[in-house]
Formats: sequence, structure tokens, C-alpha cells
Amino acid sequence: MTKTILITGGSRGIGRATALLAGRRGWSVGVNYVGNQSAAEAVVGAIGAAGGKAVAIKGDVTSEADVLAMFDAVAQLGPLDGVVVNAGAVAMPSRLMDMEAERIRRVFEINTIGAYLCAREGARRLAKSRGGRGGSIVLVSSMAARLGSPSEYVDYAGAKGAVDSLTIGLAKEMGQEGVRVNAVRPGLIDTDIHASGGQPDRAERLGVTTPMGRAGQPEEVAEAIVWLLSDAASYSTGAFLDVSGGR
Repeated sequence: MTKTILITGGSRGIGRATALLAGRRGWSVGVNYVGNQSAAEAVVGAIGAAGGKAVAIKGDVTSEADVLAMFDAVAQLGPLDGVVVNAGAVAMPSRLMDMEAERIRRVFEINTIGAYLCAREGARRLAKSRGGRGGSIVLVSSMAARLGSPSEYVDYAGAKGAVDSLTIGLAKEMGQEGVRVNAVRPGLIDTDIHASGGQPDRAERLGVTTPMGRAGQPEEVAEAIVWLLSDAASYSTGAFLDVSGGR
């Protein structure tokens, strides 16, 4: 069955891999991006070349107006069936006692407030009581929520811990609305988020310490996300799927 989905942060990393996999399934994909239009358009082009439909949608997840416009824009592809709340960011490694308030605020704005706004709007659009046809929301959390990321990203870990709580609560709210809400918790995945945090080699360097002895690939996380979006996961809600090599 074909679906229409919106992926926030869909131009790179896990979001990009998820968009490409969904496109190969014949789904229609809204590829959200905040700044890199060429990267988003490349994803859209790849999906089109594979026979799918996609559109690049610019928007900052921390802006309510942008979030509303994002959801309006994806409607051109068809009635919404799913949302992947993926957009996220880290800052430079630091201990909490050395962090400036502005850095902490920004990390929570993107990873928590942004996630809540996108999940809220997804719930509104998918809820059967509000004219939606039900569907699936997948939140991209992190193993940092469980491990704490000491001396690196305790702010990011806390922001993702809030996403875990959101997953549990929203799943219970939306169960009677025909909407499933689940989360994936990636571990050390080889994406450029590490470079944005000043450690481009982090996944490779620390991946060898996992029980599986390697970093993960974004395509491996995408498989988990697409499964949760699909009808194959029809009785899964409020669940967490750790994609972390056993970390």
C-alpha cells in the first residue's frame, strides 16, 4: 500500500536514508530541510528516479509557522499517513558545568521543542476525530537518552530523554485515534552529525567499543523507521527500537 509521509531533517543522514528507502517502496515523501536546498533536491531527484514522488520542503522545526507550512506543503502529495520526527542537532563536546545557557537553550529548542511541535501537528493531521485517516508517527530519539552522554552532550541526552517521554505519552493519547507512536534510538551511526559536533571520526572511533564492534549505517536505522511506519507494525505503539549494535 502506498503512503504519504513527511520526514523532518530529510536531506541528510538518517532522514535521507529513510526518505530514499520509503521512495523505493513507492511512497510519496515530503523531504524537509532547513538550509541545504541542494541536498534536499538531490534526495527528491533520487526518489523520482526510483519511481517515487517527493517534494523538498524548507522549514525550521523550532518555528511553529514553519511547521504548519511544512504540513500544508506535504498535502500536495496526498493525504498524510505518517511522520518521521527526525530533525536534530548537537553542539561541541562539553561538560555541563562549562556550557553556556544559550547553547543549552538551542539544543532543547531543536531536539525537544521542535520534536513536540512536529509530533503535535502530525497528531492533529492524522487523528481520525479531526478528519485524518490514522497512521504512524516515528520519533528519532537517541541512545544518549539512556546513556547520558557524559562530558560530551548531556544537554542533547536530556533533550532526547524528553522525546522518549513524548513517545510514551502521545502513544497513549493517540491509540483511539488510529495513530501509532513509536521511537527508534540510534546509537553510534556514521552520519555527519558528529562532524557538526566537532568530532567527525566519533562514530568510527567509538563504534569499535560496541558489542557488534562497529558503527552503524543510516540505512540500518532507516529500515527500522520504515518498518514502524508500515502496516507490518500494526500492533506496535509506545515502543522503542534501539538500533545501537548492542550498546
